[in-house]
Amino acid sequence: MPAPAKTAATAGDRTRAIPPGPAPELLSKRYRIERLLGVGGMGAVYRARDLLREQFGDPQPWIALKTLNDSFAEYPDANALLYSEFALTSRLHHAHVVQLHGFHTDSRCQRAYITMELLKGPTLDELISANPDGMPWAQLQEIAVALLQALAYAHARGVLHGDLKPSNVMIAEDGLRLFDFGLGQAIGDLLPGLPRLSRARIAAWTPRYAALELLEGQPLAAAADVYAVACVLYELSSGHHPFSRMTARQAKNMQQDKSLERPRHLPLHCWPALRQALAFDQQQRIDARGLLEAFSAPPPSLLQRLFTRQQHIP
Repeated sequence: MPAPAKTAATAGDRTRAIPPGPAPELLSKRYRIERLLGVGGMGAVYRARDLLREQFGDPQPWIALKTLNDSFAEYPDANALLYSEFALTSRLHHAHVVQLHGFHTDSRCQRAYITMELLKGPTLDELISANPDGMPWAQLQEIAVALLQALAYAHARGVLHGDLKPSNVMIAEDGLRLFDFGLGQAIGDLLPGLPRLSRARIAAWTPRYAALELLEGQPLAAAADVYAVACVLYELSSGHHPFSRMTARQAKNMQQDKSLERPRHLPLHCWPALRQALAFDQQQRIDARGLLEAFSAPPPSLLQRLFTRQQHIP
């Protein structure tokens, strides 16, 4: 699908989102926008009131509403791009994936938008900032397992996220949610008619979570999501990015992978899997299911550790 040239960005400004222009106050004569909740590289999310729910006495008529930034919305194929996100995410029925309600187009302004559950709570980047030395294992494990369950499920259903990072994961009142599949793609023959984002022409990913193969122009694959989630898990457990917020290309050139150390809050039995997921070579990475198994496993008992040690003694 042709991508708007004006959205191309340099490495220095890719992370700065373009603020959206004013959205219509009322969409489809039903959803009244109340305030802006957040802005991403391509879209904006608003808190809105569903007037139909309110009319029938629903005590919680509020929803989240996502539409494209004005820089994207003015292009004739923009609605198809937003529909791709809806089509992918709506196929994921999981407790830790955001729940979508519907895809709509306002007949007056022809602006497409997605309605979804309204989430409240901190995102993982807020938790990382609040824990500069890393999270305690009990808290970290709960978050890691939920996030890896969501990612492994999405991959099993043929859906790639494409831009997994701390700000796209929220700890809601009833548990973790993975959201914003706007850069996602289907695996293989799933939804073959959907438009696909041209990463060669649109630099919309977040550089420090992008796997090396993406930076080199290779197509999105499950291994890239694994690299991104491994960076997030390392940050949660240590308080800092595994490669000092450098891109994978920069880190590889400086051989940063040679000096990676296990975060002190991460149990020994989880480190080999996380270290493997952070490999620059995608062929060496573990998959999401394997990473989930490592983080779900209890630490080995003293007897198991002694037995393993005896096996390695010549």
